[in-house]
Amino acid sequence: MQQLPPTAEMQRAYLASDAGYDGVFYLGVRTTGIFCRPSCRAKKPRPENVEFFPDPRAATFAGYRACKRCRPLEAPGTPPPWIARLIEDIECDPSRRIREHELRARGLDPARVRRWFKNHCGMSFAAYCRGRRMNTALQAIRNGESVTDLAIGHGFESESGFRAAFARSFGQPPADAGLDPIRVAWLDSPLGPLLAAARDEGIVLLEFTERRMLEAQFDTLRRHFGVPLVPGEHRHLARLRTELAEYFDGTRRTFTLPLAYPGSDFQRTVWSALLDIPYGRTCSYDELARAVGRPGACRAVGTTNGKNRIAILIPCHRVVNKNGQLGGYGGGLWRKQRLLEIENATKKLI
Repeated sequence: MQQLPPTAEMQRAYLASDAGYDGVFYLGVRTTGIFCRPSCRAKKPRPENVEFFPDPRAATFAGYRACKRCRPLEAPGTPPPWIARLIEDIECDPSRRIREHELRARGLDPARVRRWFKNHCGMSFAAYCRGRRMNTALQAIRNGESVTDLAIGHGFESESGFRAAFARSFGQPPADAGLDPIRVAWLDSPLGPLLAAARDEGIVLLEFTERRMLEAQFDTLRRHFGVPLVPGEHRHLARLRTELAEYFDGTRRTFTLPLAYPGSDFQRTVWSALLDIPYGRTCSYDELARAVGRPGACRAVGTTNGKNRIAILIPCHRVVNKNGQLGGYGGGLWRKQRLLEIENATKKLI
């Protein structure tokens, strides 16, 4: 479960309509039965009439319906401006260290920054910056730059300190840096922000940022590939942005990117079968079980479907209940509905 900020902080945020907290929490209004984003411009409810939730799913399960004014189910595809500026500064100079006093000088609460990065990137702000620095260092080492020069350029007091930090990030010293770490990047989409991850063999992750299983998915990737996850760019991620934009525009029906999805033999069989479901079509869990030669394993097939780490590209959203209803979806049923509408596979089911 995503950790919520302190109640007093959330109260201040929604009373000020602070868009910087959108996606960090949602508020349910007991007197109206609706839930909103913190930035909602509707009349502010009294604090005693409000309860807070980490995501739209929790608010829906508690019996609240979505506000028609701020539309909390239609997640924005870009980070709030204060985060966007911070990420831009990091990308301009990945070797720079942004200390807590610098965050405060920008008018940012370090605890708020940590929470945002933890909730949306699966790592703390410090870990994000460290990973970005180390990723840049890895590329420089591959290009022949000396470890001594890198240590100085990345603000370390000694070469040994740089070597220790590098080894913590990549699991081996700089001299042995031939590994291919998993690069993780933020992607915008009309259905909300996504985290994507890639290495040379292909895309290994594509998930909506508020999915509860995201941290477990990171752990699974580390275990399967035996390499760290670091923020950064990759040619597959650049291509993914292009192909996803074309998909959401309705001009792309198939993806050309290589995919890497290690797992058990059964899991790989199910995920491969998902790739065979045509664009614009749906398949029931029963039909999927029969397709993989396990007609009595409908529940196991459904569980494996839910563990798919590469949303949209491996189209688990095309699997529905036998009666035609949507069933479950880790990114939220409203997203499953929208994806199927994009593909014209179904009429509105929810």
